[in-house]
Amino acid sequence: MTHTDAESDTGTEATEFEVPGLAEPVEILIDRWGVPHLYAASPDDLFLAQGFNAARDRLFQLDLWRRRGLGLLGEVLGEAYTEHDRAARLFLYRGDMAEEWRAYGDGTERVTTAFVNGINAYVALCRREPAQTPPEFALLGYEPAYWEPSDVARVRSHGLQYNLHDEVARALTLRDHGPEAEELRRRREPQPHRLRVPEGLDLSVIPDDVLRVYTLATIPPWAAGTAPRQGLDGSNNWVIAPARTATGRPLLANDPHRGITLPALRYLAHLSAPGIDVIGAGEPALPGISIGHNGHLAFGLTIFPIDQEDLYVYRTNPANPHEYWYQDRWEPMTLVTEEIPVRGGQPVTAELWFTRHGPVIRERPERHAAFAVRAAWLGPGMAPYLGSMEYLRAHDPDAFVTAMRSWGAPGENQVYAAPDGTIGWCPAGRVPVRRGWDGTLPVPGDGRYEWDGFLDSEELPSARDPEQGWFATANQMNLPPGRPADAATITYDWYAPTRHDRIREELAARDDWTVRDCVRLQTDYASLPARRVQALLTGLSAQDATVAAALDLLRHWDTRLTPDSAAAALFEVWYRRHLRPALLKRALGAAGVGPDALARILPVEDAAADPRVDLPLLTADPDPALLRATLAAAVGEVSALLGPDPAHWAWGALLHAHPHHPVAALLDGRPAPPWASVGPAPRGGSGDTVGAAAYGPGFRQTTGATFRLVVDVGAWDNSVAMNSPGQSGDPRDPHYADLFDSWAADGSFPLLYSRQEVEKHTVRTLSLRPAESSQPAEGSQPGRGHPRADLLP
Repeated sequence: MTHTDAESDTGTEATEFEVPGLAEPVEILIDRWGVPHLYAASPDDLFLAQGFNAARDRLFQLDLWRRRGLGLLGEVLGEAYTEHDRAARLFLYRGDMAEEWRAYGDGTERVTTAFVNGINAYVALCRREPAQTPPEFALLGYEPAYWEPSDVARVRSHGLQYNLHDEVARALTLRDHGPEAEELRRRREPQPHRLRVPEGLDLSVIPDDVLRVYTLATIPPWAAGTAPRQGLDGSNNWVIAPARTATGRPLLANDPHRGITLPALRYLAHLSAPGIDVIGAGEPALPGISIGHNGHLAFGLTIFPIDQEDLYVYRTNPANPHEYWYQDRWEPMTLVTEEIPVRGGQPVTAELWFTRHGPVIRERPERHAAFAVRAAWLGPGMAPYLGSMEYLRAHDPDAFVTAMRSWGAPGENQVYAAPDGTIGWCPAGRVPVRRGWDGTLPVPGDGRYEWDGFLDSEELPSARDPEQGWFATANQMNLPPGRPADAATITYDWYAPTRHDRIREELAARDDWTVRDCVRLQTDYASLPARRVQALLTGLSAQDATVAAALDLLRHWDTRLTPDSAAAALFEVWYRRHLRPALLKRALGAAGVGPDALARILPVEDAAADPRVDLPLLTADPDPALLRATLAAAVGEVSALLGPDPAHWAWGALLHAHPHHPVAALLDGRPAPPWASVGPAPRGGSGDTVGAAAYGPGFRQTTGATFRLVVDVGAWDNSVAMNSPGQSGDPRDPHYADLFDSWAADGSFPLLYSRQEVEKHTVRTLSLRPAESSQPAEGSQPGRGHPRADLLP
């Protein structure tokens, strides 16, 4: 493989690569915002080029994704990571690969193979020419690895999973504090819902650390302590019909909320070949696009939080802890033994135990108990977002909805819009059918609590061309009111409706929506909880001058959590760190629950409020003394943080975005290079606002919409996007962090689609030409210690 650099006739930078496996040349035009536009003569060449280009921009991120998912971190990072490797291997897909590929529909295996061949072609280039290799590899002292196509499908632990954390938190609260405390911890929907401890479940046997191994598998070790708690990865999307837009064309907007990372989680690309012309964002380790448009249809997703997980609690044999009681007999667990390679040491033998339900994550032989996870996402066709390949070529709404019927994981609210004016909502995902139980709590693994297949996708609600002229989702409970009470459980753990309520309020208020208006709504900082609390302050007085001044500041505030707002800083500190704990403590006392329950229902690392619980507690009894006392405490805290003069307070002086590169946590105490972090930058919003900005105790933003998209359906070149901190993951690239400041200021850039407009803004051209040998790049064999795919429990 060779490459050359030159300057094109137009003055833009031009680079040529010789790429094994290509049949015809591929042209990649990179625009000024770092978005690559790939033009190929065939889909095979297109997806090979997509893999090559993804590796060119994100090679270290891709390599780390694969190693973490397959349980191969210890191979390059040492023995300290072997525990993570063992955990990851428990949650790999271990079924038949032929069945796995069939589950995604026609062509996915072929596309994935081409994509992986492209990644391997770039890996081969880096191994031949070390100067091409991103600097992280030299810092950590290893080379990038080659991939197998099965790697893309077998890795499952990178997705968003529901609702294991919720059911375990519920069980532990019931175990220690009873149902009164659980009702204050989190509200379940739809209401009313009565919690029933499954017959035969001994809550006392569940240990506090039962999910430790599961957490090791699903949260990167370099993100420990900073990763968002499950349940905070929300998103927004909406579609607007022509009658409610200024142009008479539909609009589609989507802003998924995920961790604030460096590099970005998502990668924008434009893929064009005969039969396909799609632009938008996906995850860089996957072929295709999951959010965007294809010139015929626009599509966007948010989480539809299907309960796809259950914790099974087993009674084990006192004479053999690896046998569990199932349907009146002792059933043996299955043992899979694997060697985990270790850098600088001997391989570690990992014993992986499985029951008929799934991987064993905890054993308590002293209590004759064991615990395993059943997860729908461990079955065939459930690799996160890989199912998007099925809808990329859909040319009309019916074809799109049909393609979504095979979608597996994670559960999604898909919205779509077509140039003919059609808009719609299509939730999708594999819903386990639980006969006689609802999945809200762990269950005994003795055979009484089994899944009875999966819900037919056509049984899920949907909407097309709603009368109101728009449809929006924000992870809220959006099942129709008339849904039968005995219908299969989707989940009871929905997100609070705050963001959706604000979106609904705005969309319903006007009929002249534009692309710019949608961007404004995506970054809207109006706080509905603040509005509700502010209404209680009208008649409240205070003799203390400081508290009186604070009340006056809050009364005259527009309830928007903008970065420059002094009142926003005071409100957030008051509501989340003083008022909410006081309300919960008082409610616990009234319910006869000891104050120690507060630590369970309000963990110190969880700065998110649940307005469904808090606001009813507040409005039912707006105790003036409690309001004054907690507000005084909040004023004291803000004064300590920002100084005593409110004129110098600002919410953005506290809330900030400061993403860190994983390499900073992997250097064993060595100083990180300057490029290992970006920022900090002041931010607005909170976990309650449409412009979402969940944060931890140090006011560092943990989640939010680093990627945003608004599509002008039919006038595709008018669409806009954002992807922070930049398109590239290579610190040497000009697009590594060039979008961070614009993102932090709530900006956007044009997402160009037509070749004419793309060429006007091209700053670099990549020419990929076939190598003399047409064979794929070297290195398609599994690496040392590669987990086997043919071992079924």
